[in-house]
Amino acid sequence: MNKVELLAPAGDLEKLKIAIMYGADAVYLAGEAFGMRKASKNFDEKQLKEGVEFAHSKGKKIYVTLNIIPHNDDLVGLEDYVNFLSTINVDALIVSDPGIYSVIRSVNKDIEVHLSTQASVTNYQTVKFWGDMGVKRIVLARELSLKEISQIKENVPNVDLEVFVHGAMCISYSGRCLLSNYMTGRDANRGDCAQACRWKYNLVEEKRPGEYYPIEETEQGTFIYNSKDLCMMDSLDDLIKSGVDSLKIEGRVKTQYYVATVIRSYRLAIDAYYNGTYTKELAEYLLNEIKKSSHRDFTKGFFYNKPTEEDQLYESSSYIRKYDFVGIVLDYDENTKIATIEQRNRIFKGDKLEVFGPEKEFFEFEMGSMINDKDEEVEVVPRAREIFKTKIDYPIKPWNLIRKVL
Repeated sequence: MNKVELLAPAGDLEKLKIAIMYGADAVYLAGEAFGMRKASKNFDEKQLKEGVEFAHSKGKKIYVTLNIIPHNDDLVGLEDYVNFLSTINVDALIVSDPGIYSVIRSVNKDIEVHLSTQASVTNYQTVKFWGDMGVKRIVLARELSLKEISQIKENVPNVDLEVFVHGAMCISYSGRCLLSNYMTGRDANRGDCAQACRWKYNLVEEKRPGEYYPIEETEQGTFIYNSKDLCMMDSLDDLIKSGVDSLKIEGRVKTQYYVATVIRSYRLAIDAYYNGTYTKELAEYLLNEIKKSSHRDFTKGFFYNKPTEEDQLYESSSYIRKYDFVGIVLDYDENTKIATIEQRNRIFKGDKLEVFGPEKEFFEFEMGSMINDKDEEVEVVPRAREIFKTKIDYPIKPWNLIRKVL
């Protein structure tokens, strides 16, 4: 039995490497054009090449997004870009627009192409159409139930199906939103969403400008478009049984810590499913690990039922954040037990910390003496990305991350 793929987001090269080190089978990302996430750093040509080489050296795959809804000017340079992606051997391109797909095929008839969720595919006839056109995989619309997904797979078994299983939910159908463009001039369908759905709204009457009337759902106001985040950790068995081929994590603008935490949990859950050890207890443990990263309350989206008012957030659009990502391990000497750490948030001597890697377990310790890059013993490491050394008795490894309870 082939395992379902775990597909991770990567907004930059470090996130790509962390996603792979923490268990992703494949990573999706964007170059400097044609992708749907301008807010992430994205990749220039040199970084794309390095990312592909790193992934392939670990036996993993890279998918590049070209999934904007393009206007005429957006097509300039597309042929050259596709040719470049072909020469560096990316594993697939993700598109939503038939015009972009036709350009790709005029440049490269063989490169694997996936159809983005932006294309709003909701039925097996559309899946069959795109499969007959040469598309290898469909990223299904988020508005489908598990029952509908199973029916699609039964009718079109030769086309791979990919679904989002974790992360932020767009309030608009398959993410095709006009709010951002209308209110800020930033086109969500060309990668520049302002997330107007997360804003706090009031009512203004035409002849009373400046007088704001609250649309009160709570004393804090109202967030009428504000969805909970998707999380299927405790229903992973149902997802896999539906016949999907790839489980996709949202979050190209999220932190390295978020990527590591979420990918690690889903990797452990997927492996447990296939070796027969996936239980409610394990799912609850891994869900609690996920909650150590920044998140909103969770929903199961459309997988079981159509969302109701219970799947919306009415109090705030803010994230729940109970832990801080404070450092990444660069090196560890097993003989001296000296760890070299790159700081990501301030660390004080005496801080109660947790260190974790791709494995299930994490280790708690208290920060002891710290030596900075001038060989001085310090009580606090305050500078961003400052390198320091400290003794840690637990046998940690490079790429392990360190977090602190807030």
